[in-house]
Amino acid sequence: MIFKSKANRALDSVEDPRETLDYSYQKQLELLQKVRRGVADVATSRKRVELQVQQLEQQSGKLETQSRQALQQGREDLAREALTRRSGLQSQIDGLRQQHEQLQGEEQKLTLAAQRLQAKVDSFRTRKETIKATYTAAQAQTQISEAFSGISEEMGDVGMAVQRAEDKTAEMQARAGAVDELLESGALDDVSGTSKDDIQSELDRMASSSGVELELERMKQELGQGSAAAPQIEKGDSSGSQSGAGNTGGSAGANGSSADGSQTQPYRQGEGA
Repeated sequence: MIFKSKANRALDSVEDPRETLDYSYQKQLELLQKVRRGVADVATSRKRVELQVQQLEQQSGKLETQSRQALQQGREDLAREALTRRSGLQSQIDGLRQQHEQLQGEEQKLTLAAQRLQAKVDSFRTRKETIKATYTAAQAQTQISEAFSGISEEMGDVGMAVQRAEDKTAEMQARAGAVDELLESGALDDVSGTSKDDIQSELDRMASSSGVELELERMKQELGQGSAAAPQIEKGDSSGSQSGAGNTGGSAGANGSSADGSQTQPYRQGEGA
């Protein structure tokens, strides 16, 4: 029992209902073909009996004619012989007619059976195609559902793969940056021969700083805060200082000289008036 159950389960897993339906339909077509062949054979036999009856009837008619001719010529013995043979032929004709009727009835039965079988085969074919279409649609739906399930699992694996790729990329970038820093500091030698020594690196940094200062000065000039405004301010201050000094000197000359031309002594803090 267990073996049969496992065998049936294994058979169900590998069996395709569409193939089973096609096989059954093919068997029904073969059966219908046999029935039609049987109808044709019965019809052929019936036709052969009809031909035999026709031939015997012709012979019976000929013997009747011969018996009449024999009586006309006074040969009663010949007439009797012809009528005897005609009687035997008539018995054969009667038997063939009975056989013909039987064959005709059998032919009608087989023809009716063939028509019914043809109707059943047509109905089965329509049902078969419907079942096959339904099974195909269900199978496609199942495959789509399984595909979606597989995609969900696969997307999880893809996400993990992307994360590993990102981590590996970040690690490689960090390693490349560290190597560049070591090459610039001189901790590592550049085997390609393109590395710079300490002096050249310092000159490059100074040139870079000088360029930054020049760019900063240019921006200040554009904003009106550069060194161009500073010289003007300094020039104005120096002119004012010179003018103030001249006035001071004149005042000092005027105040320092008395009417008698003596110099005025400067005031010293702590001295009396």
